[in-house]
Amino acid sequence: MKKIVNLFLVCLLAIGLAACSTASKSTDSKKQNTAEIPTKIDKPVTIEFWHAMTGGLEKTLQTMTQEFNDSQSNITVKLVNQGTYDDLNKKLMAAAKSHTSPVMAQAYEDWMQDYINNDLITDLTPYIQNKTVGWTDAELNDIVKVFREENTWNNKFYGVPFNKSTEILYYNTDMFKDNNLKAPTTWKELEKAAQTLTKGNVVGMGFENAIGLNFPTWVQQAGGQFVDSDKEKVTFDSAEGKKALTFLNDMVNNKKIARLAGEDNYMSDPFTRGDVGMYIGSSAGISFVGASAQGKINWATAPLPADKQASTQFQGTNLVTFDSAEDQQKLAAWEFMKFLSSKEQTIFWAKNTGYVPVRESALNDPEWKKHIEENPNYAAAEEQFDAGYYFPHLNGAFAMKSAYSTEIQAVLVGKKSVDQGIKDAAKNSQDALDKASK
Repeated sequence: MKKIVNLFLVCLLAIGLAACSTASKSTDSKKQNTAEIPTKIDKPVTIEFWHAMTGGLEKTLQTMTQEFNDSQSNITVKLVNQGTYDDLNKKLMAAAKSHTSPVMAQAYEDWMQDYINNDLITDLTPYIQNKTVGWTDAELNDIVKVFREENTWNNKFYGVPFNKSTEILYYNTDMFKDNNLKAPTTWKELEKAAQTLTKGNVVGMGFENAIGLNFPTWVQQAGGQFVDSDKEKVTFDSAEGKKALTFLNDMVNNKKIARLAGEDNYMSDPFTRGDVGMYIGSSAGISFVGASAQGKINWATAPLPADKQASTQFQGTNLVTFDSAEDQQKLAAWEFMKFLSSKEQTIFWAKNTGYVPVRESALNDPEWKKHIEENPNYAAAEEQFDAGYYFPHLNGAFAMKSAYSTEIQAVLVGKKSVDQGIKDAAKNSQDALDKASK
């Protein structure tokens, strides 16, 4: 997997973002959130969309953008590749400071939190609710619930979901067949399979170098709570948190039946070489694994194994519009967002990239169902929708993630004990949240 980093209120909101997704908009909410916006592009407008897509992902985005441009008389979208996600984030912050922000960009929810705090991105609620250019209630509620909720702050909708993925289990079907194994569904089965497959030069299990970022999933699978978002308090220094980290550390450092990607950078490389029997990675890596594995190994995917409960974080970026853009540019960006998130385009994107469709209608569409039937490796991600979550909206979330991922990583590379690592991770994470709230 290359350059893939590493997921709710209509009853109260006019834009239909409540858990009761079939509720209608209220008149009062409409009045509260509606703002005057242009509804027609009356002259040629060119907008820049900064992104971090590479390889086949970028080619697919280029195809979609060209189709959109060809369908427009006054809108032209110019794609600008800004490198990795880290590069994109740094360039967006630099552009904001120099007042040279693009009209549109990809953004993770923790980036969006900072943008919102600094009034950098546009509240899309008026566009969504507008009778001329907006979405109907049905169109809004068609967005998968977890993605609607992820893009909602204080009853306002700030982004449109785009490239969404989640972690899945990749496994070598030949190795599993030779050892009479089935895809593991629990931690115990995962550990047993890893133990069985570890022989000679083969290590049973693999984890990405960025496994620390996904530690919330393991804590929640163990039945714990990672953070109390209402109180802005870290809660993973707990029995469940220690159980999760001990499980991972035992596999990697004590039993030697798992390894990190290390110098390989991404686990897909040792997996497709046959150096590991299975690994956990992003569903967006399916196309990369498929291309690399061709002629070398046979493989399949499965949902993440769980302990006390299933849990998986939905990852990937959203589409945002920067508030510095002119009104006509904002409208052009909204039209492009609607296009990219339409049923037809989200199916096309998912079929060609390994990301998941962002609309319920797309998930239920015969074209997508046929694709899943013909390409069963794509099924594992959407099978986890009911267990999906997104990282809570917290001031300091970006710094918090850096804090705990660094400490979890230190444990898994043998530099700290489990107790010390989780203690330091919790302290540094809480410090990040406290600093951001001042």
